[in-house]
Parts: sequence; C-alpha cells; structure tokens
Amino acid sequence: MAKLTLKDLNRVSIDEFKLQGKLPVVVVLDNVRSMHNVGSVFRTGDGFAVEKVYLCGITAQPPHREIEKTALGATQSVDWHHRESTVDAVLELRELGYKIIAIEQAEDSIMLNFYQPDPTHKYALIFGNEVNGVSDEVMELIDTCIEIPQFGTKHSFNIVISAGIVLWDFFAKLKL
Repeated sequence: MAKLTLKDLNRVSIDEFKLQGKLPVVVVLDNVRSMHNVGSVFRTGDGFAVEKVYLCGITAQPPHREIEKTALGATQSVDWHHRESTVDAVLELRELGYKIIAIEQAEDSIMLNFYQPDPTHKYALIFGNEVNGVSDEVMELIDTCIEIPQFGTKHSFNIVISAGIVLWDFFAKLKL
C-alpha cells in the first residue's frame, strides 16, 4: 500500500476553504495557556471545517511563532476572533443563535456518545483552561454540558485531544 501524495489529496486552497460549507460549530477557547494547544485547535478546526475559533481571555492570538508550530498555516484558513472575556463571547454567540455547550465534567453532563446534535442548530463548543477547565462564570451561562467518557486512571484529556474527539463526533453526526 502506498501513501497518497499531496497532489492525490486534492486539498482546497485557503480561498476555496473560506467559501466552502462549514460545520455549524464555533470553538471557544476559555483562557487556554499553551500556544501549542491553540495552534493544534486551529489545525483540528481546519480539518473539520469549523466556522471559526474564539480566543478568549489569556488565550494567545496569531500571529505567533509558537502557535504556528502546530497550526501549520491553519490560522490563515480558519476565521477567528479575540474577546477579552469568555462571558462576552458566549453572550455574543447566544445573540447570534448558537447553542452554548461546555465540554466539561460536571453535574448533569451528557456523555458525548449519547448527545445528538440537531442539524438545524448552530453550536458554540467551549473548551477550558488546561488546569481549571471551563470557568465557573461561563458554566453559569451554558445551555448544556457534554462530557467525554473516560475509562482509565486519569480524569481528563488534553484540550487538543478533547477538541479532536468532540469535533469528530459532531462532524460524524452532522455531516456523514
């Protein structure tokens, strides 16, 4: 079996990406500390064609060398906004008609495998700080909370792993 070449992959250009249909999902990063995590979320967002990424609070913004190490150019293809406050971003997204969902371990959370997104809705998926998770102030504003089932000795995934799992799940349930 031979690997596909870049030519064989038929990748779209940045301009074509900007015009193509998007997964009805916005990713919200709530005070994410690691620039490598930020870059990786951009790259994952590009892979699943999310609408945009909101970088909130202390979350670093492009252009930055440390973000680009993992984004590999995805900061040019994926639209993004910065907001000083995640609460402000959430309120803005609610006004725009997005269903607000925290990805967090919380009381009454819904396990990801049981959550069925509605294809007629738009979603804002909030991923929290690497240590503290989604902030308490933001948790007060969400419509629902999704938790990724885990079966090992650790009680969390890295934010990038969480984003990949959840975005794939939404993509598979909404686009396939």
